[in-house]
Amino acid sequence: MIIKPAIASNYDEIIQVWESSVRATHDFITEQNIQDLKIAIKEQYLPNLAVFVAVDETQKIIGFIGTDENRLEMLFIAPNNRGKGTGKQLLHYAINQLGITEVDVNEQNPQAVGFYQHMGFIQYARSEIDGEGNPFPILHMKLSTVE
Repeated sequence: MIIKPAIASNYDEIIQVWESSVRATHDFITEQNIQDLKIAIKEQYLPNLAVFVAVDETQKIIGFIGTDENRLEMLFIAPNNRGKGTGKQLLHYAINQLGITEVDVNEQNPQAVGFYQHMGFIQYARSEIDGEGNPFPILHMKLSTVE
């Protein structure tokens, strides 16, 4: 696996990874939320974040991260690559190379919450709604120790 900066021509494949990952892990999100977010991610988020992709030996994108300053804004893994260390490697890259110390996590995604806790993040606050104003509680987490 190689981690490298994303380019605009990667956006469609990144959206495919995002959508398949969300469908596998975010059962609380409606179809309309998914469709709305796909547009926002492609048009607003990806162009304004530092985005890095993890690619396999065939250059297929198997996961990605999006960061803004010290915050991890996105980390999504293709469903067939979950549990293989891709997320851990991307998170280590974000922490060690990009200086990430904070992340927001959907409370209704216990696998993600557990992953970040396992990786050394602790909850410091909670919001009742997400960044788009949807009723999806968000846990605000920060790295408890710098690696």
